Amino acid sequence: MKTLKDVKKIAVLGGGTMGPGIAQMFAMGGFSVTVWTRREETQKVAQETLYKSLQTFIEEGLLGAGKLDETYNRVSFTLSIPEAVENADFIMETIVENKDAKKDLFEQLDKLVGDDCILASNTSGLDVFALMPKNRLKQAVIAHWYAPPQLIPLVEVVKCEEAPQEYCDITVDLLETCGKTAVVMKKFIQGYIANRMQMCLNQELFYLLDNGYCTPEDIDKAVKASFIPRAVVLGLCKRADFGGLDMTANNFKNKSYTMPPEVDMPTSLQGYLDRGELGFKTGKGFYDYAGEDKQELLAKRDKQLFEVFKLTKKFMDDPV
Repeated sequence: MKTLKDVKKIAVLGGGTMGPGIAQMFAMGGFSVTVWTRREETQKVAQETLYKSLQTFIEEGLLGAGKLDETYNRVSFTLSIPEAVENADFIMETIVENKDAKKDLFEQLDKLVGDDCILASNTSGLDVFALMPKNRLKQAVIAHWYAPPQLIPLVEVVKCEEAPQEYCDITVDLLETCGKTAVVMKKFIQGYIANRMQMCLNQELFYLLDNGYCTPEDIDKAVKASFIPRAVVLGLCKRADFGGLDMTANNFKNKSYTMPPEVDMPTSLQGYLDRGELGFKTGKGFYDYAGEDKQELLAKRDKQLFEVFKLTKKFMDDPV
């Protein structure tokens, strides 16, 4: 039976938004990692991103001061898919969320990998199992990370029905060895757990905005001062336990809440798109980032996330 001890080399396919952070966590877990990128410029950015992130981890006391180069050198980069996956025991696909691109990549992998290599995808919303060659489904799992992957602890794991349980177990063991919080889903559903919760929140968020009930600032202030920090301690299900399941039942019986009507696209969101105001990356979205030093703002965000997740881990290690 294959176990985590059999995983010696990991290939991360894709060096864009998610790839460098995922490669970092595998390297910090002691594994040899090869990152494939399509373009040389992407590779250079990924290398710089990885190195800077490791420096931040040292500053936060999450990596030993003398471990930077040792950890960085566990990661190699290539523009060749065959070179990236040669002798790989675990492949982590992190490319663009596009059906055709993923299907093409897995068809290439079908000709390159052995029958005992675990094929994992980071897909956020696609049924990637439907895009893989059928003969590879017995090796397929989803390991869905959240951005930034080196900071957010959660990775949602679900195996293909054809894959053995040991491949799911190995994936979980690998993630936990690398310091992640793995949650195993019993079966695939589009959006998994956290993204489905976030989509429910987004639907309500835009309903409130489009109908003039409050401002983006009001929403952020309200959630940061109420159920989001409470959820760090209690989650959602335990919060219902503490509040009383009879009260939750009464909320359903009394129709205390009705879902907003479904829309193809929220009016306010379409307005941002039409104006090219796509958020932080364009300098304006719900908030105006003009005049801000983006690198300083990202560094501040990351440091605050470090503090939040240190506290979260403390609570998760000693739950209520």
